[in-house]
Amino acid sequence: MSASTFGPPRPLTCAPGRAARELELRRAEFDLAVQLGRIRTVPDEGGRGGRRVERAEIDRLRAQDGFPESLRDRVRVVGTVEGAALMDIPAGRFTRLARLGLIVPVKWYLNRYRAVVWLYLAEELHDFTAAAGNAHLLKGRTPGTLRGQLEAGVDLRARNWRGRHLGFLLRQAEGPWARAGALAAFLEPVEIADIVRDPYERAHLSRFRPPPPGHGAPGSASAHLAERIMTAHDGDEIEWLRGELDHAIEEARTLTAAPRPAVRRAGPAVRRAARPIAPLARTLTRATEPGRRPAPPSTAHNAGPGQDPSRPARGMRAWLRRRSPRPGAGLSPCEPAPPASPTGF
Repeated sequence: MSASTFGPPRPLTCAPGRAARELELRRAEFDLAVQLGRIRTVPDEGGRGGRRVERAEIDRLRAQDGFPESLRDRVRVVGTVEGAALMDIPAGRFTRLARLGLIVPVKWYLNRYRAVVWLYLAEELHDFTAAAGNAHLLKGRTPGTLRGQLEAGVDLRARNWRGRHLGFLLRQAEGPWARAGALAAFLEPVEIADIVRDPYERAHLSRFRPPPPGHGAPGSASAHLAERIMTAHDGDEIEWLRGELDHAIEEARTLTAAPRPAVRRAGPAVRRAARPIAPLARTLTRATEPGRRPAPPSTAHNAGPGQDPSRPARGMRAWLRRRSPRPGAGLSPCEPAPPASPTGF
């Protein structure tokens, strides 16, 4: 039975590695082309959470004039020295233009000295140089307003890169919570907690918060530097991100509520049946039964040294005197004693 019986057939897609080989691009060039929107991707329906490229998109790019050189030129990146050579200006002027935000970096990496190296699109540098309104920035003295900003320490390279990277994350976001997570990726946790007060919503938002670009092992100096570049520091930038995150959370909360643990309803309280109190245990001491006398003390133990064991000791004799009935004992003082038997019994 064909798949069209239950619905339209799915378009044929390729994994990123396969698509990069068919487009004759290195993997870094392919990833940059995806970030810039030069190559359209679709979510992976296999449940792995990645992105794939449709076969129709690959055929469209291969059919362009000058393929593959034209596609490579659109994703070509250069550093400061090479970029200054393309614009025919000194490297110092190129750096000043980048710090002022007139040239926006598209990528960055850390060299072996852990210094940030900014990369720029060669296509954008050509367009900046060709624009007639930028001629005074390439030759002659830098305008006074711009010089004042440079003297104040202005450096907009990281901020401009964050804005560019945010656009890429928003294009790849699927759903309102993913868009909110893209905005939260550039804020510190304390700023997020101030906006999203519900702990269950914050936990759900953290699932969609993309991490900084991988640079070094987690916890290393390179990872901390990448996190610093990813986090907004300017006051106006933070306020803008906070406002956008607040609107995104409201939209996400309205469309899809954050999951919460199921509430367990407590059943009626079961009262235990009263149990009878166990009887007290008998004590070891108890009254002597009527008619039963306690055993006399042993004479062997009471006999002193040099005494006859067969003769009761002093303690024994005293005990016998106390236990022997006296004449008339047990009778009432008003009753006479019974007469003695003539036989003596």
